Amino acid sequence: MSTNPINTTDSGATIDPAAVLMQPLEIRHMRLKNRIMFPPMTTGYEARDGSITEQSINFYRRVAEGGTAYIVLGDVTPVHTISPTPKLVTDEQIPSFRALADALHEFDCKLGLQVFHPEYDTVAVANLFAKGDMAGARAKLHHDMAHYINEVSVDRLAEILESIRALARRATQAGADAIEVHGDRLVGSLCSPLINERDDAYGGSFENRTRFARQVVRAIREGSPDICIDYKLPIITEDPQIGRGGLFIDEAATLARLLVEDGVDTFHVGQANHTGNLNDTIPAMGTRPDSFMEPYSRRIKETVDVPVSTVGAIPDATEAARLIAEGACDYVGLGRPILCDPDYANKVAADQADLIRPCIMCNRGCTDAIASRRFISCVLNAQGGHEYRRVIEPAAEPKRVAVIGGGPAGLEAARVAALRGHRVTLYERAGELGGQLGIASVPPRKATMRRATRWFERAVDEAGVDVRLGVDVTPAMLLDDHPDAVVIAVGGRNATPPIPGADAPYVLDAWKVLAGEQRPHGRTVIIGGGLVGAETAELIAQDDYGCAVTIVEMMGRIAGEESSTILPIMMEDFAAHHVVTMVNTKVERIGETSVEAVETLNPPTPTGRPGAPGAPGATPAADAPEPQTRPVSIPCDCVIMAVGTAPLAFDTTALEEAGIAVTRVGDCNGRAADINRAVEEGWLAAAAI
Repeated sequence: MSTNPINTTDSGATIDPAAVLMQPLEIRHMRLKNRIMFPPMTTGYEARDGSITEQSINFYRRVAEGGTAYIVLGDVTPVHTISPTPKLVTDEQIPSFRALADALHEFDCKLGLQVFHPEYDTVAVANLFAKGDMAGARAKLHHDMAHYINEVSVDRLAEILESIRALARRATQAGADAIEVHGDRLVGSLCSPLINERDDAYGGSFENRTRFARQVVRAIREGSPDICIDYKLPIITEDPQIGRGGLFIDEAATLARLLVEDGVDTFHVGQANHTGNLNDTIPAMGTRPDSFMEPYSRRIKETVDVPVSTVGAIPDATEAARLIAEGACDYVGLGRPILCDPDYANKVAADQADLIRPCIMCNRGCTDAIASRRFISCVLNAQGGHEYRRVIEPAAEPKRVAVIGGGPAGLEAARVAALRGHRVTLYERAGELGGQLGIASVPPRKATMRRATRWFERAVDEAGVDVRLGVDVTPAMLLDDHPDAVVIAVGGRNATPPIPGADAPYVLDAWKVLAGEQRPHGRTVIIGGGLVGAETAELIAQDDYGCAVTIVEMMGRIAGEESSTILPIMMEDFAAHHVVTMVNTKVERIGETSVEAVETLNPPTPTGRPGAPGAPGATPAADAPEPQTRPVSIPCDCVIMAVGTAPLAFDTTALEEAGIAVTRVGDCNGRAADINRAVEEGWLAAAAI
């Protein structure tokens, strides 16, 4: 059914993102100024008691200032839990939520609170923690995550409903505009035909499994008669089947119709979870198609007469507009994209969608942070988490600034310095910008990294940076230009360790392999199982290379820097292509037909970082057992070196003697920098000029 219709485009016609995304939307009990929503994401910014902190307010206020129409605060519990999420349990917490609502309303942005209850006995676990019985609490959590859905009593479910009713009342007093039911977690697990094994009024038939979900909606309506009720409808997707805590699409459509009768005003259609891998709901680059929830949101929109939003790998504003224009949804949830660029909506409104900093779906700063209980961030947004503290302000005195190197660190330094009013010249000795982003985009699933390079090119041009490609600049050339400040961002090179045989002609450079300058063949041993080594292995194990690959890593893990959401997929690919991994193994010598190494059979667990006790070559801990080792000989036709990054040199003596301020950023700044540190160092260097 169609609600708030937008004229669909003719087949093949170009969609104007602003014309679609900036149209207002009428929802029962709530009006949105445009079609852009920031969906619920766990941030980690809240206080220990779940109240809203200044950091949290500033984070969401910045999103609202950037033009987003509707923000949903994720995982708000109506009961005390050990989970580091927002909680609205007592009246004393209302003022902090009110402060958040007021901050958003200043920009005509609506606030929704996503109510959820975790899948464990919150009272029992809290009591165990209070007693200091950490082992007991962990055991209880482990048990409940598998069994609580089927063991929770009817009386306890009634108590939870009452706490949700109370949260709805408090949400209204706090000025919230909407409450979104978290249809996954406890609610979705009870609905699920894959999880729910109960034989009472909450199990068995569709009517029984969905009983609690409908009761939750009614409880919210009783607690807050005039608030907008949003419902996250988790779908167990198919071909392949992904998700467990939710419903298959036919039952989901039936439930949606019933929930409208119960008082739901809008639906947020998303991927069901409960699989143990956040990649299923927040997929990393190359692991799921763009807009993968489109057919499911379209089905729900055709079923109900209330607005529907969707979410899930929506790559850009044009695609977001297409989903709406072609009837798949009425508005879009953009979590990671807005985390990457909080000005997303304002740039769309200003017809500057091409200047939106694009999410590369690496999951490093966001999803990994959620999984490891850290503050959420974005590797491309150095201001994230530091809203209104890290601000691009006009320079007190415009200066001539030279930036040496066009990788992520140099590009960010040049962009920010130019935006501050400095006259910036960026020198890059290669014929294109991007630095290591170029080879980073080559391995399987990594093509999305190119989005960052293309955006940086547009961003530095828009900022007025004078980009000079193909220039191998020298200190003497810089002195002739008389800069006031120089940022050195020359990057690094693939390191070569002092291993006998490392200089042989059959020993290749991983960076050159990724760049297509060298091509391995046959039995290939990769020395170094960090991210570069692992991605190189995955690349050359594919059919178009056909190498038989062995990775030799001296530490205890392969690809330890990789996102926790991507690592399982990489390991599956290794298994499919018979990539052999050897950990705790140190290479001693490289020969023409074999690599000779020593494997440690009894390493400490975990082995820790290089240089930590138990690491090969480190001083063993006082109580460490005597290492047990064995020699191993690995047949090979060629070898690829991937042991890390060494900084490139750039002599700044003459510049410093001339009184020019010099700052080093990125890989050349003492230690290898991932993209997060490179961008942050570039931003901070420019802010300090």
